[in-house]
Amino acid sequence: MSSRKRLLILGSTGSIGTQALDVCRRSGELELVGLSAERSWEALLEQARAHGVTRIALADEHAAARAAEAWTDGEVLGGAEGLVRLVIESEADLVLNALVGSAGLGPTVATLGEGIDLALANKESLVVGGELVTALAQATGAQIVPVDSEHTALHQLLAGQPAGAVERMTITASGGPFRGWGRDELEDVTVKQALAHPTWAMGGKITIDSATLMNKGLEIMEAHHLFGMPYERIDVVVHPQSLVHGVIQLADGAMIAHLGPPDMRIAISYALHGGESVGLSADGGSHDSRSVVPLDLAGIGELTFEAVDLEAFPCLRLAGEAAREGGTAPCVLNAANEVAVHAFLEGRLRFVEIPAVIERTLSGLRCEPIRSFESLYDADRRARAFAGESVAALS
Repeated sequence: MSSRKRLLILGSTGSIGTQALDVCRRSGELELVGLSAERSWEALLEQARAHGVTRIALADEHAAARAAEAWTDGEVLGGAEGLVRLVIESEADLVLNALVGSAGLGPTVATLGEGIDLALANKESLVVGGELVTALAQATGAQIVPVDSEHTALHQLLAGQPAGAVERMTITASGGPFRGWGRDELEDVTVKQALAHPTWAMGGKITIDSATLMNKGLEIMEAHHLFGMPYERIDVVVHPQSLVHGVIQLADGAMIAHLGPPDMRIAISYALHGGESVGLSADGGSHDSRSVVPLDLAGIGELTFEAVDLEAFPCLRLAGEAAREGGTAPCVLNAANEVAVHAFLEGRLRFVEIPAVIERTLSGLRCEPIRSFESLYDADRRARAFAGESVAALS
């Protein structure tokens, strides 16, 4: 029997998923047992053939049917139920959830429910269902390791710190493509401008979240659930160089920072290897054989930090308010944001109207206690419908 860790990647055709495949190529410790995508069936089949995977899933039923017609070398599962089946039947030791949006919650629940360790790149799982998700992990003994540069940094900084030693934690933000812009300057932002992130290469939805700073609001919620830190002790600071990924402040006033190059393979490898740092040298055989080059501090010269402009970027404020309100409020915020971002990418909503849709939805729907995952799914449905009406009213 192979001693390698059996890995299932959900969302393998996205940015995180493709970089995870690059990490797998460099590691002798990982064995791929399944791959999934939302609807990019041709790219998924190419990946499956390249890595000898015989079981895949596509969230989109039509795409799954197309893939099944074109591929006779394995099994194709379809729809949300297909993703869950892939998780439950894969016999994986570790699942990387790199799905985008609240669609990742079901596979997260399935993974943890089976007691399988989870490398979590789908931050919405914790934003929408944080308390239930972490309770499920505790009940089954499954480990959650974050796949995110900021949370990887905090995970490493917190390792070995005694209880009560950490007073505060700080998440850094690049500031996105509109750092330093005022509210008036954002009125006529185009989709092309918003997708031009200065540091990271990411998918469309995540890139827009970075431009609005909603991603930092979601990351605050994620950090709260991952590390048990109260919201009032989690800070965000703009750091345009994107080299300091996280900072903790200790009880004596000292601060410890985590620095590294802006290369997501570091965070991905850390999670896939169970929270351990391993070498990421070039393998010579992949389409991307670049090794990760350590920082040259003298060459960098300086690191700068700025306060967040909450007037120009109100999404971060809205996320903080929803987080502190709790209950279904974070779920509603996330659903409204997904609807608004999608509408902006399709040209049906202006950039500055994204927070307007979110605020309308939060104000229009009553926050309720979370009693079960079904109550979250119901809140998500209601929020999407309300946000959709708000988009139509603004169009």
